[in-house]
Amino acid sequence: MIKIRHVSKKFDDMVALRDINLEIKDGETIAIIGGSGSGKSTLLRLLIGLIKPTEGEILIDGKDIAHMNEAELDKVRLHMGMVFQYSALFDSMTVGENVAFGLVEHKKKTKAEIRAIVQEKLKQVGLPDVADLMPNELSGGMKKRVGLARAIAFEPSIIFYDEPSSGLDPLMTAKIDDLIIEMQRTLHVTSIVVTHDMASACRIANRIAMIYEGELIAFAPVDVFQKLQDPRIQAFFHILKLARSVS
Repeated sequence: MIKIRHVSKKFDDMVALRDINLEIKDGETIAIIGGSGSGKSTLLRLLIGLIKPTEGEILIDGKDIAHMNEAELDKVRLHMGMVFQYSALFDSMTVGENVAFGLVEHKKKTKAEIRAIVQEKLKQVGLPDVADLMPNELSGGMKKRVGLARAIAFEPSIIFYDEPSSGLDPLMTAKIDDLIIEMQRTLHVTSIVVTHDMASACRIANRIAMIYEGELIAFAPVDVFQKLQDPRIQAFFHILKLARSVS
C-alpha cells in the first residue's frame, strides 16, 4: 500500500527527517510515535502530500506522490481520510453538513443519497442523533468522532489520524482507540496514527514506528517493540508507567 524510500526533509538548514524507510501493508494499523519536534508530524504531512520531500520517494499504490502536481495529488487524496488533532469542524455548519462537506464538493450524489451516507457514518461512530446539532454543542470526544465520520464518508482506503487522543480523558481516549480498531476491522482500511501516547499506540497498532530527532530508530510489531532495550524507547515506557502510577 505505502512505501517510503530514503525520504529526507530539510527546512532551510534544519534536517527534519533523515533517510526514512518504511513499508506499510494494506489493511494494517501503524502508530508513529515520538516526542515534540521529533519529525512525526512532518512525516504525516509528507504522506498526505502537503509538503514535498527533499529526497526520496513516497509510493502509494505504486505511484510516487512526491513528484505529483496538485491536480494529481487531489485524485490520490480522494482515497484518503484525515482525522485532525482538533477536529477541524466548520463552526458555521451543522454536524451533518460537516460530514457531508467532501461528498458535496467531490461526489455526484443526490441530496437524499448524501443524507443517507451522513446518517450511516454518524451511526458507525456512535452518534446517530447529532446531525442537526452545531459543533459548539458537542464535547471534545464527540467532535473527534464527527471528524472520523467525515473522514470515512468517502469510504477511503487509507485513514490518517493526527494525535487522536490529544486533549481527551482516559475514558474517551479508550473509546477513540476502540473506534480506530473498529474502522480497521469493518472497513479494512489502512490506518496511520501519529501519536505521543504510547499506551494508545500499543493498544491499536499492528506495528509501531518511532521517530527520534528526525530518524527512524525502530519499526516493529507491538510485542517486539515493547521488548526493545533502546533507552530512547524505554524512556517513553517509563513516562507511561509514571502517568499510570499518578492516576
